[in-house]
Amino acid sequence: MRFVRSVLLCALFTAGAASAQTGAQYPPLSDYLMTRDAELALVRTAAPPNVVDHATIELLDKTGYRVASEGDNGFVCLVLRGWSAPTYTPTQFRAFVYDASIRAPICYNPIAARTVLPYQKLRARLGMEGKSPDEIAAGIQSAYATGQLPHMDAGTVGFAYMFSAEQNLGPGIGPFHPHVMVFAPYNDNALLGNNAFGGTYPFLSDDTGTPFAVTVIPIDHDAAIRFRR
Repeated sequence: MRFVRSVLLCALFTAGAASAQTGAQYPPLSDYLMTRDAELALVRTAAPPNVVDHATIELLDKTGYRVASEGDNGFVCLVLRGWSAPTYTPTQFRAFVYDASIRAPICYNPIAARTVLPYQKLRARLGMEGKSPDEIAAGIQSAYATGQLPHMDAGTVGFAYMFSAEQNLGPGIGPFHPHVMVFAPYNDNALLGNNAFGGTYPFLSDDTGTPFAVTVIPIDHDAAIRFRR
């Protein structure tokens, strides 16, 4: 537990230093892209085979995410990039949009595919247009307020698998723990008993108290080993 907290503190320091730099610039878009085969292989590490083998797979190209294969279970799997950083908090992590090395394989369940995926696709589009973290946040807020993004119902729970042993969630974090993400709109960490941020117990991670609040539920590392490429 102490080690994980140290890692997260290091990540916060690294991201904070990056965000403090003036005139931050995006790397070339090509740095965010992968070959088709490599991205297909990576996205298939996101969830158990019985999930990902029947899911819709989307891949990123220079115009955004595109469907590579249609599934039949309602799940949608893809590899998120740095543009998936939190919209509001922790503010230090917002600078991760400039990190082209981030790879976050994820599989959204049908509810999250309808509600969370459009939000992440918009974040990616705004990032690909060169928008800063503040501009991305403003764009998300405007789209949500005007109904261009699905509204998050506090009574509806979506979730996503992030089991990949090969995920890279940012400087100082790397693969973190394999985990499940539960999207719990408007909640904060009190919902879970105020467990430590970045620990091995469930905790509210991104954007607490907002429509985009995310709960992270770590699982045993051994489970991820089974889903290596």
